This record gives sequence, structure tokens and C-alpha cells, in this order.
Amino acid sequence: MRAGNLLRQLDQRLLPPLTRAVARLGDRSARSGVLSWAAVLSAAAVLGTAVWAVDDTPVGDRTVGEVTRVGVADGDSVPGYLRSAAADLAALPASAPAAEGGTYALVTLEAYLPPQRLATVLGDVGVSTVFGRVPLPGRQTEIVKIPALRVPDDVVAGMEQVAARKETEAADYRARAAAVDGDGTGERELREQYASGAEVATAEAAAYRTGCACVYAAVVRATPVALRGVAARPDVRAVDPAPEVYRLDRTVFTPPLPEQRDVVRPPADTGPSAAPTESERPAQEISAPVPSASVGESSEPAPVVTIPSPAPSKPVPTESAPPSVTTSPNATVAEPSSSPSPS
Repeated sequence: MRAGNLLRQLDQRLLPPLTRAVARLGDRSARSGVLSWAAVLSAAAVLGTAVWAVDDTPVGDRTVGEVTRVGVADGDSVPGYLRSAAADLAALPASAPAAEGGTYALVTLEAYLPPQRLATVLGDVGVSTVFGRVPLPGRQTEIVKIPALRVPDDVVAGMEQVAARKETEAADYRARAAAVDGDGTGERELREQYASGAEVATAEAAAYRTGCACVYAAVVRATPVALRGVAARPDVRAVDPAPEVYRLDRTVFTPPLPEQRDVVRPPADTGPSAAPTESERPAQEISAPVPSASVGESSEPAPVVTIPSPAPSKPVPTESAPPSVTTSPNATVAEPSSSPSPS
């Protein structure tokens, strides 16, 4: 009931009796007392209505700024994480309270898989996002996050987008290398860095164009029973349930890489020669700027780049994560980057 309607009802109920009482009372003192009480009651009614109207104001979202993290962090024990995820999945009750659509979970794979294999592993659960990386021997490559409501179609389409960006990035690296003049030590080193970046970007583009075996994790949503079924499949390394997650845009998923078996650490980057890699050199020695076409590059290894979400052909009970770029090897939300350099 609105404040105006409440006041009108109070007037209709209080004023007629007060008017009749005033008419019956002949002396001025009686009339003065009645009017005083009427004024007090009216003021109290107005004050109560105002307080009620303020309390009826909708409360804002109190979860703004809160971030839930699911997965591993640098330095974590991988066997310890796998045991913890298995215990959490086993303890998840079959009737666990969750939002409509089931419980979110981070599925980590035993090895890098091509898009077509995902249908066998994840075909009976709702998929929100997959994580991919081209596993080039001895090189650090980007971790890409691809929204994939339809598996494998959206994964293939996302890889095509990454391949196009990588081709542009490689061309930009080559152009910058050609623009470096001089034959000093610094100039030669800068050209080598650009050439190395172009080599890696070209290899990544070629791999994604062919639908490479590059996917190593996924965010899914299903019932606890279905999640346990996924965990029992041969290609699945772990299923980490996250019943506390209700919004993907406020959740950071950090799955371990397949080659991370003991402790979570960035992949080794030996580079094309025996020269120190960018991750091994002191920060002040790295001077090569990042090409403008490169997204998510930084001095830290394996940045994450999110591909725009595809438009679903039919309603799917999952949320797509917002675009994000970060420099952490495992993170999936935007973080401030340090001094940039090609990877």
C-alpha cells in the first residue's frame, strides 16, 4: 500500500469522529484538548507512514565486490587439490540445494583434448566455458577461455577466432622486428624477441585452425549424481564442485594444467635458443613492447584471453562468463598487468 493511500484512509477514519466530538463539546477548553490530541495522532500517523515507506525501499545487491575462487593457485600441491576435490564431490548430497540447473563444477582433464572428444566427456552435462592452450614443447603459450554452450560447435568457432587473432599478432611481431634498426646487442636481442613471439603466435594459429588437442578443463553445471558420473570417466582428472557459486561473473576458475603433476607453477619456457627466456631475465632487461594487436600479453607466462560468448540457438540453463583478460597462468578474471613484453 502506498503512503498516499494510507494517509487518505487515515483521514477518512479519524476526521469524522473527531468532527462529531468537537460539535458535541461546547466549551473552548474541551475543543482545545480534542484538537491537540487530533494533531498528535495525525503527526504520529504521518511519521509512521514515512518510516514504513523508507523501510519498504528495495535492498541492493550485497554481494557486489565479492569473488569466489575455484581451483588452484601458484605453489599449491596438485595431488592435494585432487584429493580435496574428490572429497568435496563425495560429500556433496544428492539433493544438494542449488539454483535451478544444478551445481557448478570445474572439470579438469587428464590431457589436452580436441573439441570432438569433449562431446563424449561432457555431452550429458551443461557446459558454460572451456579452457584451452596450445601445448608447444618448451614454450609458454596463452590460456584461452572459450564460452561453449554447444559442444563441440562453440569450441571450434572459438578456436577459429583465436587463430585469426594469432595470425594478426604474428604479422605485427614480424613488422616490429623489421622496424628495429641497428646492429647493437640491444637491437639484436629485441629482434630475436619479436621473432620468437611471431614464431609462437604462428604455431598457435596453425594449431587452433586445425581444431587442436588443446582443451584441458571446463566449467559445467549438473546435478551431483551427474557430476559423479563425469568424474568416473577415463579422460577426467578431477571434478571440483562449487555449490557456493551462483554467478559466473563473480567467480574465478583456475584449473591445473595437465603437465602440472606435483606443484602448480608456470610452464617452462626454454625458447628457441639457449639464451635466457623473458621469464628468467630481470624485469629491467625486458624492453620489447607488445604489438597493439596482441590481447592479454604480459611479462608473466600464459595469459588468459576470453573469446566473446556465442549466441545460443536455444535457452540453456547456464551463465556465460564476461570477457576477461589476465596475466596469471591459471586465472580467469582481469588483473592489472605488469610491464608488457611478447610471450
